[in-house]
Amino acid sequence: MSTITLTAFLQQRQIAHGTLNALLQQIQAMDVGNEPVFIFNDQNGKRLDIHPHGDEASALAVYPELGSQTTVAKSRGRPKLGVSAKEVTLLPRHWEWLATQPGGASATLRRLIDQARKTSEPAENKRRRHERAYQFMHEIAGDLPEYEACLRALFADDEPGFTACIASWPQDIRQYAWQLAFKKEDEK
Repeated sequence: MSTITLTAFLQQRQIAHGTLNALLQQIQAMDVGNEPVFIFNDQNGKRLDIHPHGDEASALAVYPELGSQTTVAKSRGRPKLGVSAKEVTLLPRHWEWLATQPGGASATLRRLIDQARKTSEPAENKRRRHERAYQFMHEIAGDLPEYEACLRALFADDEPGFTACIASWPQDIRQYAWQLAFKKEDEK
């Protein structure tokens, strides 16, 4: 699992970026006073309610997914191989078909899932990029010029149109919105 990074904005300026610990250190090293700091999850574009003067432990109490993934829960299956046992409910005709497949039911299900993931991956990546850009823009850019036109261009996957619509936005907001909307998953 990859490390979750965060980005913080003060007014319309990006002031920090990094893991939770690094982000809090960067913010606390600045004099932000009582100004509102908006912190966003780079994976999904959602704003997080993290107190900029707080500590990492209090943030992790609310958002445990931001912590390191060092603890492993005991479960059935083959955990050393990354295999966890869970229940699957199928109709009798599905079980009959699976029984005739080479490698058994588990191997067949894994193959089918991998094939479906490969087929739908480009569309799913595009949907995730658009959704995370929308989440960010909804929080911070709703009052900026061309906001509605920008959303139309975003969901039409019109990068040149999107870029034109955000041209008058503050530089940091413009860059982050574009990054969330159009930077491909493998470019990170």
